[in-house]
Amino acid sequence: MSQPLVSIKQVSAGYNGKTVLKDISLDIYPNDFLGVIGPNGGGKTTLSKIILGILKPFAGQISFPEGRPNIGYLPQVSQMDHSFPVSVLEVVLSGLATTRSWWKPLNKADKARAEELLFLTGLDGMGHRPIGELSGGQFQRALLARAIINNPQLLVLDEPNTYVDKSFEGELYSLLEELNKKMAIFLISHDIGTISSLVKTIACVNGSLHYHPSNVLTADVLKVYNCPIDLIAHGPVPHRVLKDHE
Repeated sequence: MSQPLVSIKQVSAGYNGKTVLKDISLDIYPNDFLGVIGPNGGGKTTLSKIILGILKPFAGQISFPEGRPNIGYLPQVSQMDHSFPVSVLEVVLSGLATTRSWWKPLNKADKARAEELLFLTGLDGMGHRPIGELSGGQFQRALLARAIINNPQLLVLDEPNTYVDKSFEGELYSLLEELNKKMAIFLISHDIGTISSLVKTIACVNGSLHYHPSNVLTADVLKVYNCPIDLIAHGPVPHRVLKDHE
């Protein structure tokens, strides 16, 4: 087996001295597609911040056995000011700043790559529009293009479909499947149906972390892993909703 991109060992972390995650361990391997589920406040976003280096653990260790990977990140809510005078194309190109020297100018290949990603994310022909003219879903698409322009080894997505319009949601998941051929994906989502059909492995985060090396979710799995999530089954029979387990 190859070395993991990210190795988290017995990490505890939180904010202002308050522990959110306690004694968690997780390895993320190249080309993994990890679905991260759990209740609000359970620590899913905190885990992503640890991986990104935004949050330093109270205890434990995070390491990168093959060297720190290039990581793309799509946050759940962007703090970018939509009134800022910048174009959609410029937002996408800003994703190159993570690994490029500040003095190195953009070239035609960079701009061609950005235009290609605008096409892939359904924003073809909108590159020169101010970001203030975009809908919430369109802006989320632009940020996804920004996150992948540098061909990251690991793509971290925090609820990527939060603001994406339904017309693009199916295309988004198809795009993620294609991207997974070239990079590992860490996907936080409340969409259990999507998690089980799209990802390869699952982590339930609820103060602690329980790893499931499969994409098969059952009520028994959720119960064993202490993951208080409703499971909805779709099929020829009416939807079946299972009660929260203890």
